[in-house]
Amino acid sequence: MILCRAGTKAFTLQIPGASGLSSMESPNLEFEYGDTDSLTAELSEIYSYTEEPEFALNRDYFEEDFRSHVRGRRWIELGQEQQRAYVMRLLDALEVTDRDKRLKVARAILYLAQGVFDECDTDTDVIHWSRHNVFLLYDMGVFTALLELLSMEMDNNQACSSAVRKPAISLADSTELRVLLSIMYLMVETIRLQTEDDRPEWRTAREAFKTELGSPLYNGEPFSLLLFTMVTKFCSMNAPHFPMKKVLLLLWKTILFTMGGFEELQEMKVRGRERLSLPPLPEDSIKVIRSMRAASPPASAMELIEQQQQAKRGRRSRRPLVKQDSLDTYNERDPFKNDDARDEEEDGEEADSGIEGEVDPLDRDVIIQPPPPPPPLRPPTERASLPKGLPWAPKVREKDIEHFLETSRNKFIGFTLGNDTETLVGLPRPIHESVKTLKQHKYVSIAEMQIKREEELQQCPMTLGEEDVDETPTEILYLGMLPNLSQYVIALLKLLLAAAPTSKAKTDSINILADVLPEEMPITVLQSMKLGIDVNRHKEIIVKAISALLLLLLKHLKLNHIYQFEIVSQHLVFANCIPLILKFFNQNIMSYISAKNSICVLDFPHCVVHEMPELTAESLEAGDSNQFCWRNLFSCINLLRILNKLTKWKHSRTMMLVVFKSAPILKRALKVKQAMMQLYVLKLLKIQTKYLGRQWRKSNMKTMSAIYQKVRHRLNDDWAYGNDIDARPWDFQAEECALRESIEKFNSRRYDKNQNGEFAPVDNCLQSVLGQRVELPEDFHYSYEMWLEREVFSQPIQWEGLLQQAQ
Repeated sequence: MILCRAGTKAFTLQIPGASGLSSMESPNLEFEYGDTDSLTAELSEIYSYTEEPEFALNRDYFEEDFRSHVRGRRWIELGQEQQRAYVMRLLDALEVTDRDKRLKVARAILYLAQGVFDECDTDTDVIHWSRHNVFLLYDMGVFTALLELLSMEMDNNQACSSAVRKPAISLADSTELRVLLSIMYLMVETIRLQTEDDRPEWRTAREAFKTELGSPLYNGEPFSLLLFTMVTKFCSMNAPHFPMKKVLLLLWKTILFTMGGFEELQEMKVRGRERLSLPPLPEDSIKVIRSMRAASPPASAMELIEQQQQAKRGRRSRRPLVKQDSLDTYNERDPFKNDDARDEEEDGEEADSGIEGEVDPLDRDVIIQPPPPPPPLRPPTERASLPKGLPWAPKVREKDIEHFLETSRNKFIGFTLGNDTETLVGLPRPIHESVKTLKQHKYVSIAEMQIKREEELQQCPMTLGEEDVDETPTEILYLGMLPNLSQYVIALLKLLLAAAPTSKAKTDSINILADVLPEEMPITVLQSMKLGIDVNRHKEIIVKAISALLLLLLKHLKLNHIYQFEIVSQHLVFANCIPLILKFFNQNIMSYISAKNSICVLDFPHCVVHEMPELTAESLEAGDSNQFCWRNLFSCINLLRILNKLTKWKHSRTMMLVVFKSAPILKRALKVKQAMMQLYVLKLLKIQTKYLGRQWRKSNMKTMSAIYQKVRHRLNDDWAYGNDIDARPWDFQAEECALRESIEKFNSRRYDKNQNGEFAPVDNCLQSVLGQRVELPEDFHYSYEMWLEREVFSQPIQWEGLLQQAQ
């Protein structure tokens, strides 16, 4: 067992058979990446710990009303028809004008959605009855009624103006909104999940709800757009009392439900390639990533000899103190002011040891014996564990083959043939073999086909006719977002910046803690500790929701149409998303991933079923027994994937990674021994390797080896040497401007209804034109004879001149 200290947090790693392992072999994190965490974890995150007293309030309002209508019986004892009759009574009561009465009824409905926990004995019972009640509420039309109330609360100018004037906003300012959003979140999250024992009518209801949420049924726009509007109103300081955590969680789950998660995306990709008559995908990326193991390069001969000498001396080696000091100093710096090359070199060694899973001796206490001395000449075979094969099939783009042939023809023949990839006359036999190999691994993406089709439509707008666009949920949402797209992107990034752990508190930044701070601030140390944990948890959940939301949007838009993806990407880049994500990772990432900002006994549904123990400082600090925090690791992987999507095949954005000195920041993230996270870090390092210089590559060979083992190969990509870098600087502005021009042409062609005026059809039939009825002004009948005399009869016509002009 190894007790590791990361920052101020401590966690324990269990190592089976630890007596025979060296300290370099820390275990992989047993983390399975997916669309969401477990259902109980997702349900518990909608509530802050400061909302705990409201559980009893919901129960009391329900029981008060329920007993006045149904005497001597419990909810779970009622038949289906009796339950439906009672829900109908609650719906009628929601329409009263008295605000306080409406709130009481909404709390009673929330108690039903929470699973009538006072009548349950276990967490499983609460989840069962919550599921039963949520489907009943949806069937009775509760969601539509809640939507009307939510729209009323959004437009409540009195509440907005009073919140703007308040010096400090607390939980009480958003009571109605929190209750409504909590019910809607429980309905979306519960109905979204499909289980084996679902009734047939529940499956039908799920499909109906999915269609309803993704369609423009709410004032001509989908439900997601209403939530986006709430986000922008909050960030523009017009409604600072909006509970942003609940809004973001509901927005994320709505998009996940209506558009589909990662597995659905993979299936849609397969179907999309079939429709375009493209060859199938070379592998299932989800399965490949799940089967990968975290990188742990074998120890070199020198390291083995050093270990042997250390074992003989019976003591552990220590690194010089100055090394750790320099790393700590770097962690406190601004990542964009690092102009010291020494930091990069030192960090190179740090990351190399981190990829092996080694924990710094100065940051841990090791409770294991030194390993037995290995054989002096030959390293043990089980330590090497070399891969039998590379995990990914290599890929080649069409333009890569064209570039290869252009270079070969210039070298051997002296002229080129443009985009011709078939003619190999005059080229030597090895070039023929190379082209054959490249074509075997050629991969044409859906995006390339969409770009090609768009070019054809732009060139021939008349002959190709109008494009048939499927009304998918993604298309509907994009169409609704398009007018205010930049506002939505900037608002999300503002929230992400405010919630990032590396952000400094500023007076002018937005207050994202409105729905977590109680009316009365804590007066004891225990209350302060509890609130501190709650605030940190609140920020982590916001980061989780925004990162997952942005990633889903980018992936779905890219599949729907590449230019829809590109416009969102460009808005993200222009809003400084790349430095923001790098700033997020410029922290002690192991400490962030192992953070224990949760109090298990206060999590729903545990807190409403079991008797609450007395909270102490020790129980608050205990946290759960996991060696990592699921949501934080999930957020880190999402942000790395977003960064990959923004920079892939974009030289200007890759250079932004280099300019912001991302290499040492990213390499520290390799210390997290989780295969998927390491893969996306290595991808980001690979694309900028050629720009980092020969010395960097030479001193980071372990990282280079990990890139070779884990990242997909592009057959003629000279990433490891950088020989193909052009001497001229990249014209970054021209690259982004050309992309922006293509995006604007696409949006204008597909969505601008007024742009077809110059291409309006012309009627060339004389009989048809003369037969049209033309509306003439009233005075025409009185003046047309004068007009004819003046403009036609009295004007001499020179027919010879007309004939000469025609010739």
